Amino acid sequence: MIKHSIFAGSLALGLAAAVAPIATPVALAQARAQAGSQTPESDKPLSLQSQTLLRCSAAFAMVSHGQSTGNEDALKWPALGDRGKEFFVRAMANLMDDTGKSREEISQLVSAEAQRLWDSQTVNDVMPGCLLMLETSDL
Repeated sequence: MIKHSIFAGSLALGLAAAVAPIATPVALAQARAQAGSQTPESDKPLSLQSQTLLRCSAAFAMVSHGQSTGNEDALKWPALGDRGKEFFVRAMANLMDDTGKSREEISQLVSAEAQRLWDSQTVNDVMPGCLLMLETSDL
């Protein structure tokens, strides 16, 4: 399991800042009700494919960070390097296209997913499937 100590500094603070809410769901719902608007494309639930891209992108970012800081557990995984970065960039572009969400909204989703993986200590659980996805992506 990737040790918490590798993220104790900047990553943990960055995740906390990135997931700070801009507006509460209740306030958003009230604003929509007052405006009589329908649910925009960007508020629809993520598809299974989008959820998987999100999860693997967050896991790759966490492991890549661990590898760059020399964490023993992260170094047990194959080096992600440029392939992992390219996967991340393409996944974020796909998520923006598929969901209609902005770059900032996608960044918040990735940060929240990374925090979820961190809190549940499941990074190592998702990595095998994510590495398979990376291999089949032709990157």
